[in-house]
Parts: sequence; C-alpha cells; structure tokens
Amino acid sequence: MSLPTSATYVIIGAGIHGLSTAWHLAQETGSGAGIVVVDKGDVGAGASGIACGVIRNNYFQPAMRELMAHSVSVWESDPEAFSYHPVGYMQISHEAMRDDVGSIYEQQQAIGYESVFVEGAGESQLYMEGIFHDWRAQGITSVLHEKKGGYANNKKSLAGLRAKCEDLGVTIVGGIEVTEFATDNSSVTAVVTSQGSIACDHVVVAVGPWVQKFWAMLDLPVVTPVLGADGQLHDTNTWTYWALQEGVLGVDPGYLVDNDGNMPPVIHIDTDAPLHDDDGELVTEGPWGIYYKPDFSFGGVQGGYMPYIVDKPALEVAVDPYGPKSPDFVVGGDFYRTWTAALSHCQKRFEGKSGLIKHEPSGGIGSFTPDSFPVFDTFAENAYFICDSNHGYKMIGVGALVAKELTGSPQPLLEPFRYSRYAEGKLHPVSNSPYPWS
Repeated sequence: MSLPTSATYVIIGAGIHGLSTAWHLAQETGSGAGIVVVDKGDVGAGASGIACGVIRNNYFQPAMRELMAHSVSVWESDPEAFSYHPVGYMQISHEAMRDDVGSIYEQQQAIGYESVFVEGAGESQLYMEGIFHDWRAQGITSVLHEKKGGYANNKKSLAGLRAKCEDLGVTIVGGIEVTEFATDNSSVTAVVTSQGSIACDHVVVAVGPWVQKFWAMLDLPVVTPVLGADGQLHDTNTWTYWALQEGVLGVDPGYLVDNDGNMPPVIHIDTDAPLHDDDGELVTEGPWGIYYKPDFSFGGVQGGYMPYIVDKPALEVAVDPYGPKSPDFVVGGDFYRTWTAALSHCQKRFEGKSGLIKHEPSGGIGSFTPDSFPVFDTFAENAYFICDSNHGYKMIGVGALVAKELTGSPQPLLEPFRYSRYAEGKLHPVSNSPYPWS
C-alpha cells in the first residue's frame, strides 16, 4: 500500500496501542478515512508481538486498577477476535505484601471487579490445593484470585485488531521509518518518513520501548524534575530501561491443568522463602517472584521472573531496543535456573523438569518512566504520546480513551497519568512488590 501524503491522524506504531487507537478513532469519527498507521516493521513487529499476553487488574495503585478494569472490558467485548482466554489471575503473596493485596481486594469490590481474597498460611495452602493438588510453595499468607482477566495470544489479538481497523477503512502501512517531525514552532505539521512526508492534524506516538527516540525529536526533557515528599524537586532520568526475563518450559501446555482438568488461572507468586534448585543448592534467599501459565501459542508453560535495570545509556537502547544485545541483555543462565527452580518450588509436577527449558529469545526491553507508570499526554499541541512504561499489552482499552480525547472529550481515567504529575508530586503509591510495574 502506498503512503498517503496527508491525513487527519498519523499513528506511529502498529502494536496494541496504535491499532486500538486507530480502531476506536474510526468508530468515534464514523470512518477510518484520514487515519493512517505507520510502522517501521509490520503489525506486531515490536513489543506487542512478543508480549507474554497476561491480562490482569492486580494493581496497588487505584488509578491503574480502574484503567485495567476498563481494559479488561474491552478484551471481553470480542474474545474470539482478540484470542482472549478469560481464565482469571492469581496474586499469591507473602506476609509483607498481605496488607497491600488486601487493599487491592477491597478496592476491586468497590468498583465491582469480581475477586476472592484468602488470608492466612493454612487457608491459603488449602485454597491452592483446591486448584492444584501438588501445590507446595512456602511462605504464603494470602491469595487474591481475580475471576476476570487471564491471557491472550499476542499475534492473533493484533491480527484481530488489524481486521477491525481495516474493516473501517483505516490505512496501515509497514516498512515505514519515521525520521523526524516537521513543526511550525508550536505544533507538528507533518511526519517525515523514509518514504516521504505525511501532512497531518494530529500525531499519536504509540511505539512502546522506542519512545525516547520520538521524545527526542520534539526536544522533550531527558531529565524530569520530580517533586518528592521532602517538598524538593529531584532531577530524575525521564527514561530507564529494564530487561524483561521470560521463558518457556517445553512441556505440553496441558501438563499444567487444574484438579478438574481445566486450564488454570495465570499464576503470580511473590514470596520471601529461600529458593533452592532441585539439587538442593540455594538460588536466592528472597524475596522473589515469578508468573506462569500454560500457553498453546508459546507451546509450553510460559512465564517470567523479576526484571533488571539495563546498565547502558538510555538513548542507545532507545534506537533499537530489540536489536543486537550485549551479553548483559541475554535472557538465560541465572534466569533459567531461577525460574525453573521456582516452578518446582510451587508445584511438585515441575520437579526435575529444568532441562526442558526452551532457549529461543524471549522477554525484551521495557522503557520505564520516572515512577514506572504510564504517561498519556499531549506535547507540542498536537502530538499525543502513549508512554506505557511496560504496562502495554494488557492495556487494550487505552486506545478507546485516547480516541475520545483526540476528538475533544477529556477522559478522567487518563487524568492521573499526565506528565505534569511529576512536577506536582502527584505520584502513584508504591507497593511492596518486587516488580517495578506493581
């Protein structure tokens, strides 16, 4: 498809945010005419295409929880098109997290999000044994079982979004690299690409971990002043990159079924119990956390472990987060040992299965904001940035809200995620989870 020379809306990035925004914009405006999505690869060529696909509401931060509840409703609107599996989600936690998780449960009830909360070590063990007869994780004193959520197949869900966009007349063009923005000193007048310029009224930047490249095109700040609890502004890097550690155990996905032979909820466990491998050697004294699920698309039991900060200049990473990696980017070694040991710690069926780990690339690089939560905001008057801070794939509903804002209707669910919150000190609360995105 040839590149149009003009458009009302140019959306950069054909992942979950870009396609969702285009689809909902076409619904809001009544037609996809004037909406162009460009990507330097193709649909799902970046982070959305390798996402683990977990969909959950489990957040300590009220604003995130409400936003995720909205996104789950979008996943539920067409499960078949989005290849969505509503198996539920479980947050299984140690004592230091019990109050935080209890607060999540209470607020889920307040917004009508169905879940069950179990407290106490004995009660938690019995609840988990009711799902998996071989459950044996140590140090657990609470279980939050979300009845909604689950996971979706990344590639199939993006294909479903693409079809919805094209059915409404949205133009999607791959193999187009954006090189700069043409401006009139106050707004973007055109998106300059490797195959010509597209004059436009609005730009949406929905590029996941490549965000800093486009941030720099508008000379937006590399350092963000953040108002701390001490009443002082503290200069903080606008972007920090984390390596995401994920992998697949090469067993039949049906190996991880529940006691009734059904696909189980997505499992996320955080514990402070010492972790040993199957040889009895200490892996870590804790706390540690993993997540896992059976997944036919990945061909096994897929999941991950806690990420780590990439010790490399952010702009260098931003040029190509998924390009060739130095050794410190490689997911393997300690990850494989730790994750498989943790699987065995949780369920006896995984004992002795560490040799079945698949060694193809997994995970990726995540681009995080100063507080590790998203920024949804307009810059240079007409450039809307969707900076998901690695919460991206599950947030399919963000595009619906962005579309409404682009057509003149401010959305309260997005208000807590403006860039101005840093200077104003309106930060999201911090939980006791070892994960930066929780």
